[in-house]
Amino acid sequence: MKAAIAALAALLAATAAPVLADAPRDDTLVDNVHGETVSADGRVETFIALVFGNDGTIRQVIHSGEKKPKAQYRIDGKGRTMLPGLIDAHLHVMALGFAALTLDLSDTKSLAEAQASIRAYAAAHPDRPWIIGRGWNQEVWGLGRFPTAAEIDAIVPDRPVWLERVDGHAGWANSAALRNANVTAASKDPAGGRIERDATGKPAGVLVDAAKDLVGRTVPPPRAVDRDLALATAQQLLFKRGVTAAADMGTSMDDWQAFRRAGDRNRLYLRIMSYALGIDAMIAIAGPEPTPWLYQDRLRMGGVKLYLDGALGSRGAWLKKPYADAPGTTGLPQLSQTQLGNLMSRAAMDGFQVAVHAIGDQSVSQMLGEIEELSATYKGDRRWRIEHMQIVDPANFPDVARLAQSGTGVVASMQPVHQTSDRLMAKARLGPDRLLGAYAWNTLKARGATLAFGSDAPVEAPDPFAGIAAAISREGPDGQPSGGWQPQERVDRATALAGYTSAAAYAGFAEKRFGRLAPGLRADFIFVDTDPMIATPAQIRATKVLETWIGGGKVYAADAPVSADAKSPETKQPDGR
Repeated sequence: MKAAIAALAALLAATAAPVLADAPRDDTLVDNVHGETVSADGRVETFIALVFGNDGTIRQVIHSGEKKPKAQYRIDGKGRTMLPGLIDAHLHVMALGFAALTLDLSDTKSLAEAQASIRAYAAAHPDRPWIIGRGWNQEVWGLGRFPTAAEIDAIVPDRPVWLERVDGHAGWANSAALRNANVTAASKDPAGGRIERDATGKPAGVLVDAAKDLVGRTVPPPRAVDRDLALATAQQLLFKRGVTAAADMGTSMDDWQAFRRAGDRNRLYLRIMSYALGIDAMIAIAGPEPTPWLYQDRLRMGGVKLYLDGALGSRGAWLKKPYADAPGTTGLPQLSQTQLGNLMSRAAMDGFQVAVHAIGDQSVSQMLGEIEELSATYKGDRRWRIEHMQIVDPANFPDVARLAQSGTGVVASMQPVHQTSDRLMAKARLGPDRLLGAYAWNTLKARGATLAFGSDAPVEAPDPFAGIAAAISREGPDGQPSGGWQPQERVDRATALAGYTSAAAYAGFAEKRFGRLAPGLRADFIFVDTDPMIATPAQIRATKVLETWIGGGKVYAADAPVSADAKSPETKQPDGR
């Protein structure tokens, strides 16, 4: 046991420690770069150098024709493209780390491939009492139905198996897991959930939305050391993609404690804008008001995440009319209008930002109405967030415009890669008549919404460049459909870059701290091998992140191993409060 703990600790240290070699002790000039950032007015601004101080804050941005100041240290940018550190406006930090450490079915293209992966994983981990994983997608498999418990039983009959769907809104269990949770034919569907059943009424193996808890609550929880490893793993995965900050959508108390442990130990480098998983977690973590920024702008609990519906792929998204491919359902609403209003009001009265998961057109419509009603009571800059906002009834676009004109505004927190991944499935679920308001980025922007872009990782890979390519082209990785799906909803390159930088920071009330390369903001930047302002969508997708810097310290280099020794000048003495 001691040897295992020592090995895990060594792996954690190797994974968590950033590359911070050459971190300057005084002002540093980053020279010889092709720099691009989004200006305060939303334009793309170019520059040739910048200076940051020992505190990790930008002192000056130098444009073409301007004199470069003297500095104690100089970093040669080698003519590379330099961008602000990218921000993922919606992901799940700990889930991303755990997904990398457990069974991953996201690349499987058929049920048979998934079964082979489960078999191999179970054989490689004979000591694990549960087989845990995620990422399956029956739509990609072309299955035409949900998978069944029997299809896992044929491979792993003797241990519980619990596998979350790619969107996190359904779980696939084997018979052992169903027995362990006492889910039987007599079990009732919980409010906001559905137990998929066979022809005899017995649980078939898949549980949707709220029904997931029936099995999920019986899964042994991760230990603190497991959570620390998952956080360290997630940070490195994000740095490799050029992500320096993220909105964690659904932070639990256990997650928050992992963030705080990392901060206290000088191992939190990612900037996390935290949104509590529900009102109870919000109160338990932050108390009567949002927390201050901690660890030199690395962590803040500023809002709450609520769920109004489920996902389109598992038919949990709440629609105004029945699903085209399942006429018996309009989805699975998670909250009534009264419940939604009460929860939003409870958070707003203490100054917390509200972010609500709303995918279907009925959920989006209800959210817009609730925002308008609450805005009469809760004045000021609230930045109400609608997470995903995938399907909008065109009749509701004027509501978005009216909120913008009133000064209330809406943050449309969207994931461009969902459009390319969901395109064929969305057509099947919605039929042709409801596609006009699907993934309507350009229309929402034109009506005054702020577009903040993310990945929803681990639902999708946390790759901002894939998102930028999708946002400007509406084409998938295969270049299809040529010219883009509903090309009128493409956005320009400046909007796409802002969605992953300045607008994403604004969406989390962080625009005065990071999100752009400008004096007074944190020196978070990346070097890449592609200029996203002129490259083709295919070239943007293939972008390689060469280096990632946070607060003037290097946390990732493509050509160098992680160093366990160097420390960032900005992270030597975190405040710990």
